[in-house]
Amino acid sequence: MKKKIIFVSLFILFATAGFIAWQVFGPRVSAPEGKYFYIKTGAVYADVRSSLIEQNIISNPFFFDQVAKQIRYPQLVKAGRYQIKKGTSLYRMLRMLRSGNQAPVNLVINKLRTKEDLAQKIAGNFECDSAGFMQALNAPETLQDFDVDSNTVMTVVIPNTYSFLWNSPAEKILKKLFDEKEKFWNEERKQKAKALNLSPEQVYSMASIVEEETNAAEDKGKIASVYMNRINTGMRLQADPTVKFAMKDFGLKRIMHKHLTYPSPFNTYQNAGLPPGPICTPSIKTIDAVLNAPQTNYIYFVAKPDFNGYSNFATSYAEHLVFAKAYQQALDSLIRARANK
Repeated sequence: MKKKIIFVSLFILFATAGFIAWQVFGPRVSAPEGKYFYIKTGAVYADVRSSLIEQNIISNPFFFDQVAKQIRYPQLVKAGRYQIKKGTSLYRMLRMLRSGNQAPVNLVINKLRTKEDLAQKIAGNFECDSAGFMQALNAPETLQDFDVDSNTVMTVVIPNTYSFLWNSPAEKILKKLFDEKEKFWNEERKQKAKALNLSPEQVYSMASIVEEETNAAEDKGKIASVYMNRINTGMRLQADPTVKFAMKDFGLKRIMHKHLTYPSPFNTYQNAGLPPGPICTPSIKTIDAVLNAPQTNYIYFVAKPDFNGYSNFATSYAEHLVFAKAYQQALDSLIRARANK
């Protein structure tokens, strides 16, 4: 009888130990919806615990509390974005949260047009909101540190993929963008800009216009040469994309005569020289196309009538009128054909 009691007691002991081990070290954790679990800045242990329960990531708060106390997690809560995989153990998850081992955010920046666009993109990927980012973006100390003004501040953004932590403050995000800009503008690129009698910020602004004018890589350098020739001969740029930017009407399909008089320092039909800042964030390829633009005598360009995305370039207004008329006739025919369908 005594042996039987001992056997039963040992069985219960081992079974209990096995149950506890399973709860702590077994695959007891579920993945959060959307793959990641977020802990906001300022959150305390109770907040984390509640969120894990509400999202059905943990099913047994008792063991969560016991393990958390053992590794002193309640005193070491760290904000961030954490990737919790299905089948992770409670112990492993808690060690990850305690260490602050976050899953980085890969921020992909392509073409953005305004500071507000950038702020919204940041807010959609990070803890900081768009208003807070805009405040940091326009802060006098930011502009002074980055040697830019409220119009040229977007020149610190070189389109690329950047890695940040989800809870990175706006100032840290901006600093990394600025550091990447400094790396981008190496001595070779600076010398090429100088040879064009342009600052890096002016090259960026010209590239932003070229970016909006065409997707044809072969034409970008030639379009840049047109604008540089216009500047050098005292002509206004008369770039249609600057009118769209001035009006903040990016869905505008055709620039009409009535649009050309819109009052704005960005309207290059009304103002000489480059606009006071970029009208979008141009790609690295477009910036380099401006820096490596060929020397031409082109003063005008217009889309080809076959709508293949390329342009016809002209050195005289008379030649340009011929190309422009061909394009206009083709466009009118296309519009009529679509209307008759």
